[in-house]
Amino acid sequence: MEFLEHVLVVLHFLGLAALIGGFLVQIKDQNKVVNNAMFHGALTQLVTGVALVGLAYPLADGDEELYPDNAKIAVKLVVLLVVLGLIVANRKKPSISTGIWGAIGGLAILNVVIAVFWR
Repeated sequence: MEFLEHVLVVLHFLGLAALIGGFLVQIKDQNKVVNNAMFHGALTQLVTGVALVGLAYPLADGDEELYPDNAKIAVKLVVLLVVLGLIVANRKKPSISTGIWGAIGGLAILNVVIAVFWR
């Protein structure tokens, strides 16, 4: 089971890299778009994040100190759902505003900050 957890963590990080990488690659572009890396990265983050939380309970083996912080997970999930909403709503548009592009990237980075600093 721990091997599966490690595989999911790697996939979760790859989803993060795709989402933020898809955002950062457009910094100098005049016309911002929702690219496939952002879309698939966000979906990968969602699926692997839910799987990691679901797997955390059996891996904790009844030790409540090892259970995930459900408040933290809920906040991260809401932030990711907002990111996904922005991505899906603007995915087919030929260009998006810098504000929407910035919100997608900023919220994705906010999720990293929450993951690191919320203990």
